[in-house]
Amino acid sequence: MGQSFTLFGGQRGTRAVQHQWSHYISCLFILQLERSNRYDREKQGVSHVFKWIKGLFFSVLVFGLLALAGVFVVLNQSLPQLDGTVQSKPLSQPAKLIRDDLGQAVIHAATRDDAAYTLGYAHAQDRFFQMDIQRRVAAGELSIWVGKRAIETDKKARFHQFRTRAQHILSNLPAPQRRLLTRYSQGVNDALLAFGSKPPEYWLTDFEPAPWSPEDSLLVVFSMYLDLQGGQLELDLAHTGVARYFGPQMLPFLQQSSSYQAALDGSRIAPYSGPVPPLDEANKAPWHGSPPPEVGSNNWAVSGTRTHSGSAMLANDMHLGLRVPTTWYRAQLNYTRNATPVQVTGVSLPGLPGIVVGTNGHVAWGFTNANLDNVDWVALPEDTSRSQPYALSTWQQDDHFTSKDATVEHQLTLSQYGPVRVIDNQRYALKWVAHQPYAINLNIADMDLAQNVAAAVEVAHGIRIPLQNMVIADAAGAIAWTPAGALTGRSKPTATAITPDQLSAQWAANETNPPVIMQPESGRIWTANSRVVSTGQLNRYGDGGYALGARAQQIRDRLFARDTFTISDFYQIQLDNEARFLTPWHELLTRQLQQRPNEFAEELNALANWQHCACAASVGYTLVSVFRQDVMNRLLSPVMHTLSVHGYQPNGLLRQAEPAVWQLINTEPDDWLPPGYQHWDNFYLGTWRATKARLFEHHNTDQLSQLTWGKVNQLRVAHPFATTLPLLQDYLNMPAVAGFGDRFMPAVQQPAFGASQRLFVQPGKLDTAVLTLPGGQSGHPLSSFYRTGFKAYAEGDATPLLPGPAKHTLRLEVAE
Repeated sequence: MGQSFTLFGGQRGTRAVQHQWSHYISCLFILQLERSNRYDREKQGVSHVFKWIKGLFFSVLVFGLLALAGVFVVLNQSLPQLDGTVQSKPLSQPAKLIRDDLGQAVIHAATRDDAAYTLGYAHAQDRFFQMDIQRRVAAGELSIWVGKRAIETDKKARFHQFRTRAQHILSNLPAPQRRLLTRYSQGVNDALLAFGSKPPEYWLTDFEPAPWSPEDSLLVVFSMYLDLQGGQLELDLAHTGVARYFGPQMLPFLQQSSSYQAALDGSRIAPYSGPVPPLDEANKAPWHGSPPPEVGSNNWAVSGTRTHSGSAMLANDMHLGLRVPTTWYRAQLNYTRNATPVQVTGVSLPGLPGIVVGTNGHVAWGFTNANLDNVDWVALPEDTSRSQPYALSTWQQDDHFTSKDATVEHQLTLSQYGPVRVIDNQRYALKWVAHQPYAINLNIADMDLAQNVAAAVEVAHGIRIPLQNMVIADAAGAIAWTPAGALTGRSKPTATAITPDQLSAQWAANETNPPVIMQPESGRIWTANSRVVSTGQLNRYGDGGYALGARAQQIRDRLFARDTFTISDFYQIQLDNEARFLTPWHELLTRQLQQRPNEFAEELNALANWQHCACAASVGYTLVSVFRQDVMNRLLSPVMHTLSVHGYQPNGLLRQAEPAVWQLINTEPDDWLPPGYQHWDNFYLGTWRATKARLFEHHNTDQLSQLTWGKVNQLRVAHPFATTLPLLQDYLNMPAVAGFGDRFMPAVQQPAFGASQRLFVQPGKLDTAVLTLPGGQSGHPLSSFYRTGFKAYAEGDATPLLPGPAKHTLRLEVAE
């Protein structure tokens, strides 16, 4: 993995260019000094000094301009070849790689293997830096590139041993899937060899790109496991800490059901009927933690009975961290498989062959994170003698690894249950679906031949990726939902750590009979990371950190507000930023501030004109949103601080704590009143004053009118290197965009988090389909495709899913 390779004609050619520029610059500098020396011999006095300075200034200016020109030449050589012909040995027949005005990769190949090779070629041309980061993050090999600042990140990743697991999974994949990964890797490496210079990020870090391997593609999937399910790992431990320090009543109180429920079958969990647990005075220390991890997405579909065409309609916007380059890569694959012509259009993930979300013209599919429980922590006993009723083995494994700066001494503690962490002086072994042999396969590529919803559901049940809510629509008008991905067969999930004798042998296999909802009577399906399964199924599949349900409920209500839908109607739902969820908080803050109308006249005016939405111009929305966050943090500080000081990461508890906080607000128990306040009204007013002061300080203003939501929640899609290159930030980052939306509404947006794509599609009517991304196709700042598409995303415009006319055509010929 760490071995680098020389780019053909690339680095050698680049070094030659650099040498030529250096030699040319040196000659000009010497020539200018000689000219200055002649002036020195010919003239005396002050006039000579000024001329000498002028000559030296001219030399430095020329030197600087030529140096910049040299850098420009080197960076241009790292731009990919987009036109002409290249030779390829792995191809079975010639292929074409076409790009339209957006830079969308349109691939025409004879077979799926050839298409995978060509897609790998395109990914490497446009996104190799992104691919490299993802494989190294998952494998714990980032510090060899960026040095000591990534050592702790590497240690956390190496806990999971994903490179070893990737090698094992690869060796057990079906032969056609191994071949697909091999062809893809060959395409990546051939594109790297064709570069005239390595990508600019490698020049900036003085690092050599390493070749791609099939196991690296599996590491990219593991990086998505960390992104999408990493919060589950900490949540179970936080639950365990709550039970340990606050007794059996506290966890049901904090995680009680809410009024925000939108399961597909309409089932509801009964409301919590217990009391507020008593709170020990000794626990009332302040907590200054972070919001819950942002992992979300929306998708929904309506059947053909709800459209004018009779074809079903699908919407999908997967919420992820937003950065440059963007997560997804637009692509269309055209090839023949099983004597059937295939055209699959949508988004691919650089590092993997195939389309992740999109359509084959007959069916369309989209994903949201499912949040079913896929984690068990096993509490290991201290005494491992034979007198225990169960055998236990633990051992240490050296895991020394090399960073850019030094060799890092690192040890892993392993057990037969999984890798071991020590939290709060207790050893826990992790059992996680990502560690299982069935964690990954490439079955999602088989969506290419699915002709209807029933066939797509069958494919879905064989897919092994981080578990997703898969919503499917077909051209005949049918729709369906089912979990797709790796799902442990363990049938009794728990919210807290278990003992070794409680660990189920069913972990050895994937779930064989996941739930399905097909053709619901209402003609509508929706998911948004909250509970989708029925209350009866909840005991089987558990809660791996569901979203509260406000977003799903708002989407559901929008879907039932109309009888028929167009693409435009669907887009409006994705952009829906009505502040339904914050309305009770708006009423609470308004009621409290009205007690002192003279002191808070400006705030009350902003609240009266808050527009009931997360709108860019709304000051009132800012006040309500930040007030809510501060009230929750202060009220829950006793629990959160206690967990934090004992090594737990408790912020995931905030996802479902809303009803518990409102129970505190409505009952006002004395033992939960934060220190320093005699009455609850004093607490709210004191919290607001602190909130206001914090906003003013953070945004460097003393004017309430400057705290518009558009400024406070401004979208900043940034390149990872932008902070280390401040003079180039405007060139590397996407333009800043006034904030629009928030977490508890369909239009999800935080400063660096939001919809990583917006897809709207009717199978069979692709000419109306829309796919909008928050960034361009290319990760190269000098590429004309670096920013294409971002403006439409920022302004809520519709970018067509289907590619436009060819702007560039690269022909890949079979090398003899």
